[in-house]
Amino acid sequence: MPSLLSTRQRAALQMAARFVKPYRGRIAVALLALLFTAAITLSMGQGIKLLVDQGLATQSPHALNRSILLFFVLVLALAVGTYTRFYLVSWLGERFVADIRRRVFDHLVGLHPAFFETTRSSEVQSRLTADTTLLQSVIGSSLSMALRNVIMLVGGVTLLFFTNPKLTAIVVAVLPLVVAPILLFGRRVRSLSRQSQDRIADVGSYIGETLGQIKTVQAYNHQAQDRLRFASTVEAAFATARRRIAQRAWLITVVIVLVLGAVGVMLWVGGMDVIAGRISGGELAAFVFYSLIVGSAFGTLSEVIGELQSALGAAERIAELLQTTNAITAPDQGVRTLPPRVSGALRLEALRFAYPSRPHAEALAGIDLQVRPGETVALVGPSGAGKSTLFDLLLRFYDPSGGRIELDGVPIDQLDPADLRRCFALVSQSPALFFGSVADNIRYGRPDASQAEVEAAARAAHAHGFIVDLPEGYETRLGEGGLGLSGGQRQRLAIARALLVDAPILLLDEATSALDAESEHLIQQALPRLMSGRTTLVIAHRLATVQNADRIAVIDLGRLVAIGTHEELVRQDALYARLAALQFARGADAQETDRA
Repeated sequence: MPSLLSTRQRAALQMAARFVKPYRGRIAVALLALLFTAAITLSMGQGIKLLVDQGLATQSPHALNRSILLFFVLVLALAVGTYTRFYLVSWLGERFVADIRRRVFDHLVGLHPAFFETTRSSEVQSRLTADTTLLQSVIGSSLSMALRNVIMLVGGVTLLFFTNPKLTAIVVAVLPLVVAPILLFGRRVRSLSRQSQDRIADVGSYIGETLGQIKTVQAYNHQAQDRLRFASTVEAAFATARRRIAQRAWLITVVIVLVLGAVGVMLWVGGMDVIAGRISGGELAAFVFYSLIVGSAFGTLSEVIGELQSALGAAERIAELLQTTNAITAPDQGVRTLPPRVSGALRLEALRFAYPSRPHAEALAGIDLQVRPGETVALVGPSGAGKSTLFDLLLRFYDPSGGRIELDGVPIDQLDPADLRRCFALVSQSPALFFGSVADNIRYGRPDASQAEVEAAARAAHAHGFIVDLPEGYETRLGEGGLGLSGGQRQRLAIARALLVDAPILLLDEATSALDAESEHLIQQALPRLMSGRTTLVIAHRLATVQNADRIAVIDLGRLVAIGTHEELVRQDALYARLAALQFARGADAQETDRA
């Protein structure tokens, strides 16, 4: 077996074995039921023999009644065994898929963000849905059918020999002719099945990308181009599926011709033996029955093998996800633990970093910065200077390529990432809101928070007013990404969430950018309450919002070029002075225009 399977396929089978291992007891009962039903089906051949030779040939009503009664007993036993087998196998299929989806999701949400830079989320979704559904179908149905037909095949051939060795030789002679195309076409089907699943993932990815940005699509009248590109993606998936179907169709056709051709030859030879008196009519009937069972088993296996190959391809794709290792983890030894409430002192030493997708372009090129507990430090500079990258490293979404970061004197790479991140509250430029109620979104960082605490945080963030005006207040369900709320409302919900978490360090990433004057005014009123008593790092392009920061750090091209108060930087740093002159001159012009 190992020589027939690639390393990736063996890994997929080992993964499947791990997931079904906890249910060994149910598997054993299901296999017993499967063996029982197969044995009952095979024993019906002997019942047919008795019916023909004793019930019909003897012209005895008593013998006929006895034969028919035996037949009905077998039918009843077969029904009970089939119910047991079907229920247990279907249960195992559903349980397997539920377990694997949970395991894969649990693994994915812990992976480092760099993984999702190079892997489309829609492809991951396809693996979690389409691929696992295929596995459920195979484990809950096709695998059981395959095992049952293997048993029927072995049992049928054995009983064929027992019934008539001469006729059996005809059937056995055809077996190599049937097995060869199964192996040949099976390899092609396996390869095409994996390609087909990849193309299906492409279709799902394009749907998610286009519909997720539907406003942009329609605003630029891009529908015609999207229809063409989607049609091309769908046709590529269809072309791969068509080749897979053609291979399976050829496999089934060849098996049917060979198997039924052999049955025809066998019937001719057997019929001549009955005429010559060398065998009884009951023996020929039983032999025909077993031949049909063997032929049916081969035919079913040839169909099921294609499904099993598809499932193996799906299992490979899922195994790839589970084998992806997390690059951001706690150290194997010497894990440090932070106190329940840190002071919030931060130290960045010679910090260097380049994103994995752009390894030759350093986003940070040797930054040194110290932030005292409770201090507010603003980060300013041109777009792409590396300000948001600093936040990514502080939260340890990535590890620096050089230098170190310390929190309260402890290097953050010696901490468990969860222990580190509980010390931070993040308010981003485009706050992430999730499908669910307003209250659920506010208590996102503290699921155990009471309703009173949620409302208190909303009031402090100046969000309570608009929340109570929503149709169901705090229980109003939000659309995906907070669809239906204004930018200012989403931002205030994010601030309420950060207030509720009550973390000692606050990260504000353009929290008031791109807002109207009223929304910005409300958020500016909420921020002092949020920043009070916390170490705060603020990314801002509008310098007016950070003039009162304790210190302002000017970052350009990944380097810290100056640090000081607003007044000091205006006098001492050319870049900051130029930015301030541009922004404040523009603001003065706007005021003059308003007065005019």
